[in-house]
Amino acid sequence: MTPLFEGFAKDRAVVDTGIEIPYVAAGSGPPLLLLHGHPQTHAIWHRVAPRLAERFTVVATDLRGYGDASKPAGGERHAAYAKRAMAADQVAVMRALGHERFLLCGHDRGGRVAHRLAVDHPQAVQRLMVLDIAPTLAMYEQTDMAFARAYWHWFFLIQPAPFPETLIGADPEAYLRQVMGGRHAGLSAFAPQAWTEYVRCARDPDMVHAMCEDYRAAATIDLEHDRADRDAGRGLSMPFSVLWGEQGIIGRCFDPLAEWRRVHVAPSQVQGGPLPCGHYIPEEAPDALLAAMLDFFE
Repeated sequence: MTPLFEGFAKDRAVVDTGIEIPYVAAGSGPPLLLLHGHPQTHAIWHRVAPRLAERFTVVATDLRGYGDASKPAGGERHAAYAKRAMAADQVAVMRALGHERFLLCGHDRGGRVAHRLAVDHPQAVQRLMVLDIAPTLAMYEQTDMAFARAYWHWFFLIQPAPFPETLIGADPEAYLRQVMGGRHAGLSAFAPQAWTEYVRCARDPDMVHAMCEDYRAAATIDLEHDRADRDAGRGLSMPFSVLWGEQGIIGRCFDPLAEWRRVHVAPSQVQGGPLPCGHYIPEEAPDALLAAMLDFFE
């Protein structure tokens, strides 16, 4: 099989907290950071990153707790997996590579990290794109039966340890098949090399625990941070694009454009729309995503 990210440099950055974040990088031009979602790794970008590297300096990382990144204990109040902490990792990676200011795109959990990064470090983000998410606070506050049924893992993973860890650990691949294969495109969207990588990483009990801590943080400390932003009138300030899968849940259960405009200090700077796919946009609709990214980031 052809290796993923052929021609990309692969390395690890040690950030200020001692966390190690692996990344792949290639290309020249404006720096562009790509952040993956759950339950995946930077491998989600393998269909678009090589073409993006023709125009940008592309950096694709593993989030703290995922893939081959460090997996610290969640700690009190799950603070180690607060999006604030995960975002600080990514800023440190880009600074280590010499990029004080960069373009940013995040899918799923990576989009939530990107949101927090852009609020906490607005000077670092030139333009921001998120894929197939509405703001975390809006999604929890507007949860209904349709969303709860479709995104059952949001409510399963936040249960106290070690309950979800034990069940997932009994058959990690079965969990991936249910979460990823149970959506619009099934498992056909995933290249064999990428699927093998996702399964390998999910078999690590430390990643399973970190994954749960990510969601536990999202339902607790992250909401506190988001509410504090709302109360203080802090919001996104850079040009912003949100894309979602027209066959997915986000556009059916929420109004992504309206919700992101509510957390932007200049709502007119928020743009976006649906793409012809489900949730896993970088793997289901790479050509449509590439066109949208080039249009927005260039």
